[in-house]
Amino acid sequence: MANTPGAKKAVRKIARRTEVNTARRSRVRTFLRKFEEALTSGDATAAKDAFVKAQSELMRAVSKGVVHRNTGSRKVSRLAAQLKKLPAA
Repeated sequence: MANTPGAKKAVRKIARRTEVNTARRSRVRTFLRKFEEALTSGDATAAKDAFVKAQSELMRAVSKGVVHRNTGSRKVSRLAAQLKKLPAA
């Protein structure tokens, strides 16, 4: 358990930051799920729109430090490959 005032404050800060990061990660997953749903529906325009939003949200998470830069780039690359496979995209 934290004993010094500085350590107690650090515990509070970490708890707040964890909550924010969890919300951001959840938001990214929501956008990824929406993209997957658009892909399975087969609607190319909806999938493209969902891809743009998912890419934006992933890169925002990268800039906030929630996701590593390479992880974000890898995920975007895989999403783009899936979109490319869709006919008439």
